[in-house]
Amino acid sequence: MLRTYRQLNLLKTFEERYRYLRLSGNVGNETFGYDRYLNQMLYTSKKWLNVRDKVIIRDLGCDLGVEDYPIHGKIIIHHMNPITIEDIELYRDEIFDPEFLICTTHDTHNAIHFGNESLLPRLPIIRKRNDTSPWL
Repeated sequence: MLRTYRQLNLLKTFEERYRYLRLSGNVGNETFGYDRYLNQMLYTSKKWLNVRDKVIIRDLGCDLGVEDYPIHGKIIIHHMNPITIEDIELYRDEIFDPEFLICTTHDTHNAIHFGNESLLPRLPIIRKRNDTSPWL
């Protein structure tokens, strides 16, 4: 399945977006180990840094582009479709296309790759008048 920002944007809740992006424990092809230098070359290139800025602006710096989930720390730009060593070596346009990129936190990124929903951020509980239960 080819995941796109256009499709993702039709999903309004954080949970729906997470489920759309979740890889169910299947990490993409190896891009680390001895080939980690390729990732470093990609993620420090001017082309990547420019598209990264555009994606952050488009997503308002929010986790999965959901306004109620602002990212206060480091922003990771997630490839919605796992990239390969060959994609990086051939400098394929798809790895720079905002249509296939989204802002995430480190924890959300790991939850997407490893299918661990316990890593996802939770919105604070909204307290109501006369609410006497201090912990829910």
